[in-house]
Amino acid sequence: MLTVRAPATSANLGSGFDVFGIALGTPADVVRVERAPKTTISVSGAGSEYIPEDPKKNTVGAVAEALDAPARIEIDKGVRPSSGLGSSAASAAAAAVALNELYDRGLTREELVPIAAEGEALVSGEAHSDNVAPSLLGGFTVATADGVTQVDTQIPVVACLPETTVSTRDARGVVPDSAPLGDVVATVGNAATLSVGMTRNDPELVGRGMADEIVTPKRTALIDGYERVREAALKAGATGVTVSGAGPGVLAVCYEADQRAVASAMLEAFNDVGIDSRAYQTRVGEGARLYPDDA
Repeated sequence: MLTVRAPATSANLGSGFDVFGIALGTPADVVRVERAPKTTISVSGAGSEYIPEDPKKNTVGAVAEALDAPARIEIDKGVRPSSGLGSSAASAAAAAVALNELYDRGLTREELVPIAAEGEALVSGEAHSDNVAPSLLGGFTVATADGVTQVDTQIPVVACLPETTVSTRDARGVVPDSAPLGDVVATVGNAATLSVGMTRNDPELVGRGMADEIVTPKRTALIDGYERVREAALKAGATGVTVSGAGPGVLAVCYEADQRAVASAMLEAFNDVGIDSRAYQTRVGEGARLYPDDA
């Protein structure tokens, strides 16, 4: 069997709605594939009881169909569904890399992005690349209609995941159809600042550039305790805090020396409102990795 590990991701980063994404060092999904007359899927791990194994209802099944690559597919979930950490994207990205190799399709990682995004459509209702792009390519990615731009960076982050869920479809439902020009101009400026910060490996610029007054405030209303967690993280040394993807995960950017304090502050703040959570002290990392020899 071929084995691929694909990382969790955080999309939007506040100011880059449906465009920005980063690969996280942890957690990750592991997908194993072998050729078969027809596609079958088995799922284990975090939240596996909520994930359909019917190929027509699973993101990985959509990828197998798009690549015309039937296989027996085993998914070990390290990224919990409905977390805001790109759970479906991790599985889709891992399957795309594995099946591309298994059937020798010869596609580049960039060419696999729209294929993996088709799997995402089963979850959000639309094909989006902001999670699958960093899961495939690693680093910081900018996904547009013209393709994907990728930058390697190692910005330290803390991803705090409460034991609550937010539906991707619900989170998209609160996104406003329009915004005041002043808010748009401010968000463009913040997005540019964030991008420069990524290229410079500068947590201060990245944190400052995460500010957003258009989408993020609508989504924070869906996350119990968000403002308390945000304030605690900033007080502990975070340079910026925002909703991770559709939520309920909360992403904080910080300097490495402050990671432990930021993680502890976020956990405590969620606990203060009666919500259990876990924190991943990690950094922007690599994309999907192929392990051809499955021991």
